[in-house]
Amino acid sequence: MALIKCENVSIGYEGQTVVRNLNFEIHSGDYLCIVGENGSGKSTLVKSLLGLKSVEKGRILYGDGLRQNEIGYLPQQTDSQKDFPASVYEVVLSGRLNSRGIRPFYTQADKKQAWEKMDMLGIRDLARQCFRDLSGGQKQRVLLARALCATKTLLLLDEPVTGLDPIVTAEFYQLIRKINRESGIAVVMVSHDIESAVQYASHILHLQETALFFGTAKEYEHSRVGRTFLGGEQHV
Repeated sequence: MALIKCENVSIGYEGQTVVRNLNFEIHSGDYLCIVGENGSGKSTLVKSLLGLKSVEKGRILYGDGLRQNEIGYLPQQTDSQKDFPASVYEVVLSGRLNSRGIRPFYTQADKKQAWEKMDMLGIRDLARQCFRDLSGGQKQRVLLARALCATKTLLLLDEPVTGLDPIVTAEFYQLIRKINRESGIAVVMVSHDIESAVQYASHILHLQETALFFGTAKEYEHSRVGRTFLGGEQHV
């Protein structure tokens, strides 16, 4: 059963339809990259998957026990996020907020989760440091640990390597693939970087108002759309 299934989904933004007639599925363990040019509807789709934006038409179905508030989300970084005046441990632990419900305090299990995720991402030694004093790459690891605290099944990452240098970017991509393979957590990543998407992802959704392509990364490489955007043909 699919974790998420989109059936004939259309989504509007400021009175305009930006995504139309979208059909695709995400299954447990998948690594889906959503690619496309600026304004193609990628971030709008992400907001709808999270339930932050309603669909105009069609429906988004959640299966296999997944609830919207159990999706681990790493949004595009904003300046206010970068200057967040909390410790690394506090930022990571805040990923447990949704599962805390009406309980006023974090449980021992919540705290254990936070330490486990910091261990997984190699940032335990940063626990007491102030988030805003970290490098860009360290901040993204902290925010990824926070997103992992919120989910057991699905990570949603919106342009997670923007502004990172090439070495840190490569490390981050490898880290995501490792989490996907070793923990079985499905990954949905919005990316401008089509070549890296094809290298790391299992599936590609190429958006340009509607789905120009949905299928495996291998199929994408050999498709007309894939060859065009990967530089094999001139775009007509």
